[in-house]
Amino acid sequence: LDSVRPSPLKQFFFTFDQEYDGERNPEGERHGRGKAHLPNGDTYDGEYEHGFRNGLGTYRFRNGASYTGEYLQNKKHGRGIFFYPDGSKYEGDWVNDQRHGYGEYTYANGDTYTGEWFNHNRHGQGTYVYKDTGSKYVGGWVNGNQEGQAELIHLNHRFKGKFLNGNPVGHGKYVFDIGCEQHGEYMQSEQ
Repeated sequence: LDSVRPSPLKQFFFTFDQEYDGERNPEGERHGRGKAHLPNGDTYDGEYEHGFRNGLGTYRFRNGASYTGEYLQNKKHGRGIFFYPDGSKYEGDWVNDQRHGYGEYTYANGDTYTGEWFNHNRHGQGTYVYKDTGSKYVGGWVNGNQEGQAELIHLNHRFKGKFLNGNPVGHGKYVFDIGCEQHGEYMQSEQ
């Protein structure tokens, strides 16, 4: 009879982990497919490996946000889509819980950024489209700021030049749809 009765450790583990419904490995770890209700009100439905979210899954936050995609060791890693509570969303690459690689972010105001990401910031080459005006910035980004060679395209003209901290600097030119060009140089003024 004693060999059939669970050990006190397993009884405690079972009562402590009542919020999980799914597969386990012989060691009792979450392993395979499962659903979890976390103490903070969040939920996860997806794959586990040795107790960690690993593989494909959907994590729903109590605040209304959600992530559906790949996990590695409990962190967003691989391809996935994140819906934020303000209505914005990011669809693309993740590394170690950060937007990292290539992806598209649609902001709550309807603006979009499509391009490269590094450590959660727009970084590398990308295109930002301003919904209200239809204008778009195509070019370099550094740590979330418009920086490097780029083109700012408006409805009837465009600016080609260099940007620093989101502002044009140095030599550049305006090209108008009627065929005219204006060449010049942007200089930072002291205020």
